[in-house]
Amino acid sequence: MLLGLYLTCSCRVVFADQGFSGRLVTWARQVLDIIVRIVAKPAGQRGFQVHPKRWVVERALAWLMMHRRLARDYERRPPTSEAMTRWAAISTLLRRITRGRPAQRPGPRPLEWAR
Repeated sequence: MLLGLYLTCSCRVVFADQGFSGRLVTWARQVLDIIVRIVAKPAGQRGFQVHPKRWVVERALAWLMMHRRLARDYERRPPTSEAMTRWAAISTLLRRITRGRPAQRPGPRPLEWAR
């Protein structure tokens, strides 16, 4: 994914989870000239807390998972899976651009709707 990012855009800083710390950080810096910043938990944290950079990624993944095809791993080939992810991202962005205002979730449905 980092190599694809390097080849297709001018992004030079990537935020990653603690699980990606180690050799990936030095490899990305030396080979791709991309800075990988590890978003770590604050020392002494107990329980759940929202981390600003991590929340952006979680929210974006949640938007993508609203597309039914991405909810399960149906694709056998990585290029097909990547194409479906890009398609979902483009669809989400187009929907947000054409709406012209933030999304509003519908309220609870009345009971007679289920019949």
